[in-house]
Amino acid sequence: MGNSRRMCHRASLSACASLWRSIPCPRSELRLGYVLACGQSFRWNEWNPEYWTGVLDGRVWTLTQTDDHVWYTVYSKEEGASEEEDGFLNTTKRKRRQKDAEEKRMPCNPPKVIKTEEPEPEKEGRLVGVRVLRQDPTECLFAFICTSNNHISRITGMIERACSSLGRRLCQLDSVVYYTFPTLEALAAGDTKAKLQELGFGYRAKFVTESAQAILSEHGCDWLESLRLAPYEEARSALCALPGVGAKVADCVCLMALDKPQAVPVDTHVWKIAKRDYLPQLGAGNKSLTGRVYKEIGDYFRTLWGPYAGWAQSVLFCSELKKFQGSADRKKPVGKTEPQT
Repeated sequence: MGNSRRMCHRASLSACASLWRSIPCPRSELRLGYVLACGQSFRWNEWNPEYWTGVLDGRVWTLTQTDDHVWYTVYSKEEGASEEEDGFLNTTKRKRRQKDAEEKRMPCNPPKVIKTEEPEPEKEGRLVGVRVLRQDPTECLFAFICTSNNHISRITGMIERACSSLGRRLCQLDSVVYYTFPTLEALAAGDTKAKLQELGFGYRAKFVTESAQAILSEHGCDWLESLRLAPYEEARSALCALPGVGAKVADCVCLMALDKPQAVPVDTHVWKIAKRDYLPQLGAGNKSLTGRVYKEIGDYFRTLWGPYAGWAQSVLFCSELKKFQGSADRKKPVGKTEPQT
């Protein structure tokens, strides 16, 4: 491995102040505690109150915020874990990131969020600062394949075990070792299914390996990212053709990785919200979410909220999570209407 230089999590802006950079962004526009803990991404951990550490674009970051700025610091890689060797970034991605960094005069690109054209209106009772992350398509797709019949803490553990087994080591902070997300090639390897089953993936191991193999054999390694340029319905249909990818997973990837803010992922929580607050007769008598009801909910919300329906759905989804209930930043649900008959 070479020199395994041990570092510590940076959990104070005053310590090592020269290693921190900031982006102007008020809390009303972005709340890290909401965005990084609501189930959009599963690789960010709050190691110190309001200090979040995770892996982004093949590097380890810590994020925090003050009232008017988001602050970030990026850790150096261990010797022997160079960017060219870790298999996470191909040459095209490296060149694009370097070009963006030069234009913005930043060492690395900050996390991107899908923003609305206008600031969130201040309405009493609603969550403020909920945003949608723009994630790496490969990580987003395979993370959400793991969400079937699962919960956030277990999904997080599964993904971290997969990264430590199939990814490349980046660095160690305190007692925690960070790894890249596995490449498509690693996920498609012949022995990966058995490894994932040993790591507790169960039936999802088959879907992960078969989807990775299908992408590489039928489309190529850059295909997922190319779907950012495709129309929403086309991208969604293409994703649904992959093993283990249904409508909800496809919509999650479209919304959170492929620049499709009109995508509305519908799970049992969103179905409950739709029946309770918007369409009380929807799916009456059904014990499970049918394809017809799924489409009707998505179409209704797109009509109600327009091109940013996926973001509005994220606000409603977060409002249902127990961990955020009672927050001082709660506001009324977006675009709430009287129940329809």
